[in-house]
Amino acid sequence: MSSSGFSFSAALSSVQSASAQSASVQPTSAEKAKEAPKATFSMSSALKSSALANVASNSEAKTVTDAEAKLDAQAEKVSDVDKALLSADDWQRGDIKLRCVEKWHETHDVVSFRFQGLTPVKFNYKPGQFITFKLEIDGEMVYRSYTMSSSPSRPYSIVVTVKRIEGGKVSNFVAEQVNQGDVISALGPDGVFNLVDIPAEKYLFLSAGSGITPMYSMSRWLLDARVGSDIAFVHSARSNDDIIFADGLSSMAHRSAKFNLNYLLESAPELNEGVNHTGNDSRMLGRFDIGKLALLIPDFKQRTIFVCGPEPYMAAVKSLIETSGFNMANFHQESFGGAANTSSVINKVSSDANSSAQFMLKIADKNIPLSAEQTLLEGIESEGLPIIAACRSGVCGACKCQVTSGTTESSSTMTLTEDEIVAGYVLACSTKITSDVTLKM
Repeated sequence: MSSSGFSFSAALSSVQSASAQSASVQPTSAEKAKEAPKATFSMSSALKSSALANVASNSEAKTVTDAEAKLDAQAEKVSDVDKALLSADDWQRGDIKLRCVEKWHETHDVVSFRFQGLTPVKFNYKPGQFITFKLEIDGEMVYRSYTMSSSPSRPYSIVVTVKRIEGGKVSNFVAEQVNQGDVISALGPDGVFNLVDIPAEKYLFLSAGSGITPMYSMSRWLLDARVGSDIAFVHSARSNDDIIFADGLSSMAHRSAKFNLNYLLESAPELNEGVNHTGNDSRMLGRFDIGKLALLIPDFKQRTIFVCGPEPYMAAVKSLIETSGFNMANFHQESFGGAANTSSVINKVSSDANSSAQFMLKIADKNIPLSAEQTLLEGIESEGLPIIAACRSGVCGACKCQVTSGTTESSSTMTLTEDEIVAGYVLACSTKITSDVTLKM
């Protein structure tokens, strides 16, 4: 049985045959005067002719007219989707419903998800920023922040990349339970670790593990929007199989001569001592140190450094960079604290507040005793009041609230504008009270 699939050569032959038959009929002089312009090849016409020919040969199709109407309806539907996307409003801030439209594995323990707005939106964010997922797990609402690995230069979807962690409640839930077609809630974007708030001329991205995600977003933005940017990239991983975004990074290095891609691998028996040049990147065996960095990026002291990875990695990198004589004004790192155990926080607040309360935190009709060593977040959670606390380290800005009376001291004001600070807004996770305080949430 012959296939009914589309054949480009058959479609072209059909159009050419029709043109030849038309040419074989010689018009009269009067007809020549009224002759229409010569037909030219049209891909859309060829596709339609071929599709109609296949349908006409199918005994189940009623008529060619029905098939043509069906094709036109399908084309109109696709056109409507495109029009909705192209005319979509920007999403810049706040809650949003997201539908997962793609899911794939980056490595054996890292999964990426592509999301689009439940209603069409164009995502407007700064390369390197994150969003916060609002998830219900075992009947409990939890919040977790994930950096977007996509670039705002491609605004019709966002990509979030999640690394599974042994015993990780949220990361494992997302990796296993969120699938194509599912809808989740998120808020954001947030984060001052980005290319807009930290300007630079020459870039050095240092990352380890899933800390590669903001660097990948930044790199894609630079290659899409600032063509010719000078980028040096050094990523640390356990082995070749643990390199996240390996294909995408290799493609960027292949496209741009100014994208200097390098890897430090802890376990790579195939590598020789020193620098190994492999295709579009260079690789060295071992962990990060200044000697290796100087070999891979000789001009690292003339660059602006962006660092992201596990806390021990970032602490080690910062110490080594600082002792090298680098200008630390050009050193920037991302940081996410681990989520606290809410039940232990509540128990701690209850016991500490009852034994050594110094001040009173007032929220609506609640009066919550707090010591000077306890944060607003601890007091709020002790009463079971609703508050989003994703990073719990003064980075994400999700726990923003307003102090209407009293005095406080804060260890972080990241994500707060000057106007918000003047208006009394603080981050609950990073703020302690120094008097009786009234809080508006």
